[in-house]
Amino acid sequence: MASGRSGRPYPAYGPEATGWQPPAAEVRPVYQPVEIRRADGTWTVGRINAWWEPAEGEPWCRVRPLGRGESPAWMRFDPASLLLLPVGGT
Repeated sequence: MASGRSGRPYPAYGPEATGWQPPAAEVRPVYQPVEIRRADGTWTVGRINAWWEPAEGEPWCRVRPLGRGESPAWMRFDPASLLLLPVGGT
């Protein structure tokens, strides 16, 4: 079993488990628009509203698809499945 920055263990499947949450002190809230690639290959707009980086391993993000009433879910950040969009500017 791996552990977060706090040293507390988390299951290897981490956020993929229903109801799992990383330690609140290790979560960084953000607002990042994204396009999310769904399992069927289609894309939808959403946002990342938090990041979590375990002491070992790749970053995870809490993603919320917009428009369908779906709940936010934690997932490992994968640039092939999440396209970061600009927050503002030209």
